[in-house]
Amino acid sequence: QVQLVESGGGLVQPGGSLRLSCAASGNIFSVDTMGWFRQAPGKQRELVATITHLNNTNYADSVKGRFTISRDNAKNTVYLQMNSLEPEDTAVYYCNAANLYTYSGYLSTIWGRGTQVTVSA
Repeated sequence: QVQLVESGGGLVQPGGSLRLSCAASGNIFSVDTMGWFRQAPGKQRELVATITHLNNTNYADSVKGRFTISRDNAKNTVYLQMNSLEPEDTAVYYCNAANLYTYSGYLSTIWGRGTQVTVSA
């Protein structure tokens, strides 16, 4: 069974930093795109950043210059370094993987369970 496991969330003061990690486990050959989305209370889930297996990245305008996404293809792991955090970044952050090729076949997309990030003084 393929699954995504996130870690690294928590409580941080405004201006602080956090690093999220997400590891894809299971019998995986390759993963095309991995990324992070977030959902704040009362709001829709939104894209934060994505990265392809060729390290092409895409960021939401609200996080450009503050967040950095990276990945380790050998470990099927994606990271999100978040700097200069603002209260508006408070949300549940979800890891996503798209176009996975596994021993059991193709998966179009899977989601992690989410990790809470709270930015507050």
